[in-house]
Amino acid sequence: MTATDPKVLPVASQGKPKQRLGDIIFSRTSLISGSAILAILAAVAIFLVGQSLPAFVADPEDLIGSPASFGDYVWPLVFGTLWSATLALVMALPLAVGIALFISHYAPRRLAQILGYIVDLLAAVPSVVFGLWGIGVLAPAVLPAYTWLAENLGWIPFFAPPVSGTGRTILTAAIVLGVMILPVMTAICREIFIQTPVLHEEAALALGATRWEMITMAVLPFGRPGIISGAMLGLGRALGETMAVAMVLSATGVITINLVSSTNPSTIAANIALSFPEAYGINVNLLIATGLILFVITLIVNSIARYIVNRRKDFSGAN
Repeated sequence: MTATDPKVLPVASQGKPKQRLGDIIFSRTSLISGSAILAILAAVAIFLVGQSLPAFVADPEDLIGSPASFGDYVWPLVFGTLWSATLALVMALPLAVGIALFISHYAPRRLAQILGYIVDLLAAVPSVVFGLWGIGVLAPAVLPAYTWLAENLGWIPFFAPPVSGTGRTILTAAIVLGVMILPVMTAICREIFIQTPVLHEEAALALGATRWEMITMAVLPFGRPGIISGAMLGLGRALGETMAVAMVLSATGVITINLVSSTNPSTIAANIALSFPEAYGINVNLLIATGLILFVITLIVNSIARYIVNRRKDFSGAN
């Protein structure tokens, strides 16, 4: 047998192994699906830009409410969208992390399974149900608390009187949004915490750490990218939520940080839902322009989240 015999040739010289049909179908399907997502995203962006251009150059007197300029109409909506979503995230994120830690590291196995199913079911509740709950239950229930805040902390701009008589304020809408995004963030954080390397947890406990110290040293650092991803996913839903905010919030189209007053900013999505049925002509383009702004805000938020997660991608169970 010589060195030129095919049986002793290096593997690389014998060509690439033949791919199986299933691998070929899967790879091409994945390529087509990924390309379709980019194409759809580009088509949506082109549509929004094309339909928004007339609103950018239109006479302000032809727009809804005859604002002095396009910015006078849009900026209160942008502020209300970011303000309500931020309030919801601030309230919901600590609760989501706490519930996820309880399910993954404190609750007994059976109770953890039951709580996990409940969290997953809550994520599927329609937004209109949360809106009805906000109007019929939450808004009347928070009125005494709002009155107390205005009477005792009214010197703070957030709680300055007068108090809304219906309870349908930006804070109430933010609470509803927080309840809506809580199951999504909890489910993501729970799955990340469960995947924490057991060796990391056992090493911390072996060194004498308490369970909470083990969580702060091993679980939370490992799950930080997942926490950020869940927070950004919840923030994205809060930014684009329509029906719940439209049903709960009594908006007046102003910029204010007061949380208990009847004067509240609206959000882009809720304003589109409420104004689109009666819009015509250039006002339709104006509403589409606000949708373009919401589209850009969502892309920016997701890009920031991706950047933060990529900075932590070197941390894994292997190191």
